[in-house]
Amino acid sequence: MKTPIQKILFGSPGTGKSYRIDREIVPIDLRIKSPENVIKTVFHPEYTYGDFMGKLVPITISKKVEYNFYEGHFLKALAQSYKNLLSHQEGEEVKNVALVIDEINRGNSSAIFGTVFQLLDRAENGWSDYGINVSDLELRKIVDLIGFEEAGTEKSGEGQIPTYKYEGKGQAKTLEKHQDLLSKINIEIQNNKIIGSCIRIPPNLSILATMNTSDNSIYFMDSAFKRRWEWEFVNWDKSKPLAATYGTAGIVDKDEWEELIKKLNSFIKSHHTSIRGIEDKQIGYYFIKQPVTAEQIQNKLMFFLWDSVFNRDKKPLVDLLKVTRDELVTFGDFTKLHNEFIANIMNLNV
Repeated sequence: MKTPIQKILFGSPGTGKSYRIDREIVPIDLRIKSPENVIKTVFHPEYTYGDFMGKLVPITISKKVEYNFYEGHFLKALAQSYKNLLSHQEGEEVKNVALVIDEINRGNSSAIFGTVFQLLDRAENGWSDYGINVSDLELRKIVDLIGFEEAGTEKSGEGQIPTYKYEGKGQAKTLEKHQDLLSKINIEIQNNKIIGSCIRIPPNLSILATMNTSDNSIYFMDSAFKRRWEWEFVNWDKSKPLAATYGTAGIVDKDEWEELIKKLNSFIKSHHTSIRGIEDKQIGYYFIKQPVTAEQIQNKLMFFLWDSVFNRDKKPLVDLLKVTRDELVTFGDFTKLHNEFIANIMNLNV
């Protein structure tokens, strides 16, 4: 986790996907020494955006009903990663945070992520490419979790504005006057309100998820959502991926990648009668960001072809690979033929 990971591990039930995340991907110093930096949840049909981001919950105190805003799993992980960025000392490594989502396809991911979906595109520096605005309630909960404490109010043209101390130190100031600190986590405040699209996932926050390759009780995950993740197939027989015979040292150069996409889209169009919704099944050059690796092609691209493009009819893949239908039953069978698949696509006459 030297760089942010945003990955879905998928495969048959019982293949050790959750175990791999817990014991191999998430470092032991996060699990054991600083468990507050590992936030876990499980998606299910009743899980909502409120559970993920935060929601108002009524509570009875002294026979009076009050409403408190409780942070969801994502907001908690986001605030913890911000807190680590602000509190780390010069020369030390910033502490990472891992948000782990088990069974990501057993909940309605599009509804659960909501506007957070926009944050999943990451720039080279690890921050979200694009930001989103949040409500005042969500902002107050974020700054509270970071370490800001309300210490009173200050008069302004808009009335009384709350003032805060950071970690209980210094003079109480409005959030706008804490801008030197908040700018370190890309939050801009003006007139005590967020301005611009300023909430972004920072580079020290990784999101890891698991899902079964096929399940009768899953929700549909659209192509735009899938594109924003890296994918890793975990086979039942624990076999290692076959080494790629294309690319150099596992890297596919830009020209070769663009040629592959051009020929792949032609192959997809030539089988439009087997595909529902052909427009959304075309693949853009940024489906995988540069540098493109053979591993990404084998997992992310080929799973998209298997699960989304040719999910109804595998005959085009069978014909291209010159195998029998019995030799291409599972995605595990398909991924083992990735070298032949890429070679045959590149040899097509377009």
